[in-house]
Amino acid sequence: MKRKIRTPYFEIGVKNYVYGDAVLDMALHADACAEKYDVDVAMIVPYTEIRRVCEQTRHLHVFAPYMDTLRPGRGMADVLPEAIKAAGACGVVINHCEKPMSLPQIKKTIDRARELDMLVFACADTVAEAKAIAELHPDIINPEPSELIGGTGAGVSSMSYVRETIKVIKDIYPDILVEQAAGITNGQQVYDFIMAGSEAAGAASGIMNAADPIAMIDEMIAATRRAADDLAGGKKQ
Repeated sequence: MKRKIRTPYFEIGVKNYVYGDAVLDMALHADACAEKYDVDVAMIVPYTEIRRVCEQTRHLHVFAPYMDTLRPGRGMADVLPEAIKAAGACGVVINHCEKPMSLPQIKKTIDRARELDMLVFACADTVAEAKAIAELHPDIINPEPSELIGGTGAGVSSMSYVRETIKVIKDIYPDILVEQAAGITNGQQVYDFIMAGSEAAGAASGIMNAADPIAMIDEMIAATRRAADDLAGGKKQ
């Protein structure tokens, strides 16, 4: 059965900033924060670390950074969907700006993920791309302008972009979860995006390039908890 993620949740991207034991150290801390703040945390983990992160954490939703659509059998240097699921991943990221895909590729990957009851976390750049991908019905869409990704210092997505992409996606399939993550570097931005209607927020470079990445994970997950509590209390932004 496909994993359910409670909202608002927080997502951590590792990319290639860290590897090996450093990934596990971050995962263990994120797992502890997920329990401490009672917040669901998704973590996008390098293929080499998926199994041990899954085996040594209890509260994380672990995603693979990509997968191909081949089936068991012949093939070399491809990422087999069945293999990442067997390692413990509950989902997969597709169409990140550093691994872009065509719409036919996106559809084929979503179809393969559905066969295996895996969640699909799809990235989109423009409002038009978010709309086109929403028609394919992934589980999560992360709309983020490419120029804001990767610690460029160009800032975060504008609130007009946030609200427009949420509306475009929800008008097509209300059950698609919408996350905002572009350019986030602190907990206040996490809070602001969730209060603006995003069901999640996330960060990669904003954590990995922070002076204290472990402290930043705590700050951002705590901000997710604060937003969840304020929304439950009826506060609006």
